[in-house]
Parts: sequence; C-alpha cells; structure tokens
Amino acid sequence: MTLILGFVLGMATGLRSMTPAAVLAWAAQFRWPQLGQTGVAFMSAPITAYILTVGACVELVFDKLPITPSRLTPVPLGARVVLGGLCAATLSAAVQQSAIVGAVVGGLGGFAGAWVGYYVRRYLTTT
Repeated sequence: MTLILGFVLGMATGLRSMTPAAVLAWAAQFRWPQLGQTGVAFMSAPITAYILTVGACVELVFDKLPITPSRLTPVPLGARVVLGGLCAATLSAAVQQSAIVGAVVGGLGGFAGAWVGYYVRRYLTTT
C-alpha cells in the first residue's frame, strides 16, 4: 500500500512539482509522518516547509507565464522526478520501509504524472 501511495504522490508531483513536497513537509511539522532519525528527517525541519511553500507559490505564478518551458523538457521533468522520489521516500521512511524503493517508485510516478498531465491538458485545450 505504501508503494501505491508513493506512486500517487509522484503522480501529483508530476502535475504540480512543489506542492506535494510542501504539503508533506507541513504534515511533518505536526509529526505526521514521524521521520525520527531517517535519511529524510530534514523534511520535518521548519525551514524545509517554508522553502518548499515559497517554491510552490512561485511555481503557481511562473507556470502561467508564456516564457515557461514545457514540463517535458529535461530540467522541469527532472525536478518532477526528483521531487516525486523525495515525497515517496519520505513516506516510505516514515513507515520503516525502504526509502530507496520508495524514491524509485515516486520518481516513476513523477515521470508518469508529467506526461499524463501534459497530454490531458493538451487534449482539453484542443477539443
């Protein structure tokens, strides 16, 4: 079940790259998930929540500008894969499962979410 949720978090990251990580960092502020001494414990630091929230807000504004590159170009796509992996690794570490496996699953979800989001938006705007 954790891997399915990790993939879904990755998919959400593929659609809106910073928001799932910001929400997860804020949830960690309230001790859910409990990260303890895991490799992703930095997600429970207040500064992480603030930085990711600012990033999510900037992304919302920047995404509407005409100069914004496609989410499928290497840098935005790579960011979605990395952040999807981070979200799923955080979730996996919180339930004492392999963060590496979670990161791979979340990265795949981020990749898939970016492509699915692109084609769904393209379809909706051309019909």
